[in-house]
Amino acid sequence: MTSNSTILELAKRTIEKERDAIGHLATLLDEDFSKAVDCILNSKGRVIISGIGKSAIIASKIVATLNSTGTPAIFMHAADAIHGDLGTIQDEDVVICISKSGSTPEIKMLVPLIKRGKNTLIGMTGSPDSFLGKQADFILNTYVDKEACPNDLAPTTSTTAQLVMGDAIAIVLLELRGFSEADFAKYHPGGALGKRLYLRVADIAKNNQIPAVQVTTEVKQVIVEISKKMLGVTAVLDGKNVVGIVTDGDIRRMLNNHDNIKGLTAADIMSTEPKTIEMDTLAIKALELMQKKGISQLLAMDNGEYSGVIHLHNLINEGIL
Repeated sequence: MTSNSTILELAKRTIEKERDAIGHLATLLDEDFSKAVDCILNSKGRVIISGIGKSAIIASKIVATLNSTGTPAIFMHAADAIHGDLGTIQDEDVVICISKSGSTPEIKMLVPLIKRGKNTLIGMTGSPDSFLGKQADFILNTYVDKEACPNDLAPTTSTTAQLVMGDAIAIVLLELRGFSEADFAKYHPGGALGKRLYLRVADIAKNNQIPAVQVTTEVKQVIVEISKKMLGVTAVLDGKNVVGIVTDGDIRRMLNNHDNIKGLTAADIMSTEPKTIEMDTLAIKALELMQKKGISQLLAMDNGEYSGVIHLHNLINEGIL
């Protein structure tokens, strides 16, 4: 059985090799990177990214990142391109070809076909003097000294460099476009990420019941209201105005302090100055307030009028926490 120390040492060595390669990658950035980004930024078309083998997988990831951060992009497999998919490229598109060597048979066949049009060709390669490097309008240099693979064969460090270069392009474009949280939400409407950016208190509270009692309501009915509405809390009203809150915790403290609860009302056991939040507030802000105050519920208000409850469990169920 292989020792833990050996396994950890091999893993650390791999990570350190890739870390060093990425550190060196920053020193390879030059004017071509700036020109390539500027070309994409001012293009009226899309970014078409192509590659073969592991580079094709990286190309797909970069496409996904660009699309999610405001830059329209399409993946085109290099092998498929020379067998009918070349029509993917439109006149105003910018093309990025990714290849470590820059001289694979597919790249050598694809590049001249791209160059026949008016499209700007950006080459992402670890070999600037390769076929791709010499044919490209701009070069993104992703040179690595050696793969993390001990045989220097399996694409590891080189594909990490490609991935990081793609991230650099996407984030620079994001910054230059002034891509905001609101923009991000439009592209990520599903999942926890999107919900953090667009889901509001009203979207959650409207699905909950609205527990409420008056200040004069007897404690027995307060307990019934809390149990019936299943939120562990009820607002206490004086007419339509919120004057307090009764939680499960308040009920427990009352039972510890009183042998006889007959005659007690909501006003006798409520906590005053309950924490509230407006219905149009982002749900993530509700979570932040709950965490700050160490509570599990907030009373939801609509222009100052009590309109419901948002519970920590709601936020957990939505995947926000």
